[in-house]
Amino acid sequence: MMRRVRLSAAEARRIAMGAQGFARPRPVRAPDRRHFTRLFGTVKVLQLDFVNVLLPAHFLVVWSRLGAYDRQRFHDYVYGNGRYTEHWAHEASIVPARYWPLLHYRREGYRSWKSSPTRRLADRQTYFDAMLGRIRDEGSLTTSDFEPLVREIVHAARRPGDWHRSVARHLLEDLFGVGQLSVADRCEGFRRAYDLPERVLPDHHALPPESPERAHRELLREASEALGVATAADLADYFRLPMPLARPRIAELVEAGQLRPVSVDGWADSAYLAVGARLPRRIPGASLLSPFDPLVWFRPRLERLFDFYYRLEIYVPASKRRWGYYVLPFRLGDRLVARVDLKADRPQRCLLVRRAHIEQGAEAPVVADALAAELDALASWLSLDRVRVSRHNSFSRTLSRWIGRSGPDSQRATAI
Repeated sequence: MMRRVRLSAAEARRIAMGAQGFARPRPVRAPDRRHFTRLFGTVKVLQLDFVNVLLPAHFLVVWSRLGAYDRQRFHDYVYGNGRYTEHWAHEASIVPARYWPLLHYRREGYRSWKSSPTRRLADRQTYFDAMLGRIRDEGSLTTSDFEPLVREIVHAARRPGDWHRSVARHLLEDLFGVGQLSVADRCEGFRRAYDLPERVLPDHHALPPESPERAHRELLREASEALGVATAADLADYFRLPMPLARPRIAELVEAGQLRPVSVDGWADSAYLAVGARLPRRIPGASLLSPFDPLVWFRPRLERLFDFYYRLEIYVPASKRRWGYYVLPFRLGDRLVARVDLKADRPQRCLLVRRAHIEQGAEAPVVADALAAELDALASWLSLDRVRVSRHNSFSRTLSRWIGRSGPDSQRATAI
């Protein structure tokens, strides 16, 4: 029997961060297709979120690993060429097109939201057929292209308080969820343009679907590569598999030698090391992390790796928020050392730091220096002219002073 490897907490942390793409320094030159390909080779899946307080969260996931990149270039890399597709994976996500046969079980199990107005349509198949027919004949279309159909539905099925414009969107999302439509593009305002999957994914749509057992096993193997070292719960969460389905598939991966059981100091649960996982000597640089970054999204793992308690407080009443509205963890090397509540004030061309908190044990001058540089770089990438810091505690006052030094122009930063 193979001897179980024991890892220190620091080793597990570096393995996890290396697997997520943080072991490489950011590119010196503008990132290109090679960098985007390598990014997806590490994270596997990019969760979509279009809350635009700062910028849509998935764009920040790319920024955290690659630095300043051309978002139009990234868009053109993802859409319109059959390499990637949007799909329900972790949540609504961008995934490699090769996942289409693996995610057949997800499409088979898709159900409308309980609050969806389409559930009240007795003849909704009629509307589905009409939508599919138009898209088949005309090519990719957006929700707004179906306004006449919406008015017909409203006349037939609207109840007091309904928002009639959402009906077409729900119908299209239902067709997307079951795999009868795919997302061909994202238009202005991040609107989805829907098309038939055989036109969006010509090389993958015709492939036979994988059985649920094989699909679950392969997705768990992909998750292990993305995580490096992980518990069973970590692996299951990556593609949102229920634990009763994940456990037997994990055991099969261990039996096949594709996962290696390991022990990690301080972890209560057993862990698994991915085949090919590497222990980086160090994790360089610093980066702000999206609330929907794969390193962040499973909170028990985040706390286990970094001793970092984190919750997104968008839906918490302002008076009860502990950290702020849209808070980003800040990574320095292989630790999470601070968190900042950010907002892009586009009319004033300003990056607002509404709150800033340092983690216990971190050195304020060191953290403030690195964080100031990252905030200045982020503001520049977002075409914002300056950074403004709300001085509400001692660390934010320190940060404000360092931001004044970090930019090419001392007028770049101000305090409020």
